[in-house]
Amino acid sequence: MNKTYKIMTFGCQMNENDSEKISGLLKNMGYTPEEDVHKAGVVILNTCSVRENADVRVFGNLGTFKSVKKVNPDLVLAVCGCMMQQPEIVKKIKEKYPQVDLVFGTHNIHHFPQMLGNYLQKGERIFEIWDDSSEIIEDLPVDRKYPFKSFVTIMNGCNNFCTYCIVPYTRGREVSRQPEKIIEEVRRLADEGCLEVTLLGQNVNSYGNDLKTGYHFANLLRDLNQIEKIKRIRFMTSHPKDLTDEVIEAIAQCDKVCPAIHLAIQSGSTRILKAMNRRYTKEQIIDLVSRVRSRIPDVAITTDIIVGFPGETEEDFQDTLEVMRACKFDSAFSFIYSIRTGTPAATMENQIPDEVKHDRLNRLLDVLRDISFGLNSKYEGRVLPVLVEEPSKNNTDRLSGRTETGKLVNFEGSFDHIGKIVNVKITKAGSFSLTGEEIVDSE
Repeated sequence: MNKTYKIMTFGCQMNENDSEKISGLLKNMGYTPEEDVHKAGVVILNTCSVRENADVRVFGNLGTFKSVKKVNPDLVLAVCGCMMQQPEIVKKIKEKYPQVDLVFGTHNIHHFPQMLGNYLQKGERIFEIWDDSSEIIEDLPVDRKYPFKSFVTIMNGCNNFCTYCIVPYTRGREVSRQPEKIIEEVRRLADEGCLEVTLLGQNVNSYGNDLKTGYHFANLLRDLNQIEKIKRIRFMTSHPKDLTDEVIEAIAQCDKVCPAIHLAIQSGSTRILKAMNRRYTKEQIIDLVSRVRSRIPDVAITTDIIVGFPGETEEDFQDTLEVMRACKFDSAFSFIYSIRTGTPAATMENQIPDEVKHDRLNRLLDVLRDISFGLNSKYEGRVLPVLVEEPSKNNTDRLSGRTETGKLVNFEGSFDHIGKIVNVKITKAGSFSLTGEEIVDSE
């Protein structure tokens, strides 16, 4: 029996963390990783439903496995993740993709070993989707990509129901982990040599609301900050309406909490924000960013922007550009609005033509590029602590890592320092990254 596996992950950090758990479960069953899908005994596609292009990529990949399974009929092909929480997607796979053997969703990952065992025993296709889950399964094995940095999920689900977003339907309602479980996991990671943790949740600012104990995200940050061996604490994603003064104060006061906030504003138009059900205004965004920068002067703030939301006028788009200039975001993940079946925005009138969306995206990127370059230029000549992560993707003779503010740095240095925090002098700034050279101790 071929006990090897390959996991193909699409989408966000939550999906990456789920894939690490699936990998941990498989390794516990005696499976080993295999990069070549033609040689693997089990292939799992962990899907994302947030963007349309992720859907297209998944179905494209599924199509190729028809020929792969002709050559390797014993291959077990599994599909999981957010897309599988949509009944119409599951129906399509069941009817049109017979090469898929096993389908499960976001709420029953812990059942995967049992499902795989049942399939291998009976040879019958398995489709097992849970609609929702009111609990987080603790103590799953996790096969972490890096020993020195790690994702830690602190909550699942979302209660916001933004009109463009499918996440509340695929990830369910907000469920927070017990704080002692999170603290215990981070302590264990620290003891194993982890230097940096990134706390994950669809809206980390809402952490603890469902626990009804008065313990919230700011409390969690302060408690994790006390763990001795952890050097850096990051988190994502923050909803602007829930970024409280208490959280801002905790970031400012906790020396290990990185001065980096991903604040997904989505639009700068109050009218469009209302249509998105975001529950804040253009003026409130600008005021919030001003308060953050006032309390945390060296903070880097990144964001998400959707262009071409239904009904967006040129005036609405100009409001977004105005907010970008006023807030001076360090960078932004910018997307063209794509219809997500099952969301209110999918049936809204005044859908924007593709050519208008692309034009607005290009103009937005021009503004962002100038802002990012201006902010990055201020790093030139400075010596910054950088967590060395891996060889640079652009030049494998160099290294890459990140500053406390999340800036990507490509630099010359010792490969023995991967997984360590070193001092790097920034020699050149770009719009999307920094270039530098490691400062070697003279001792």
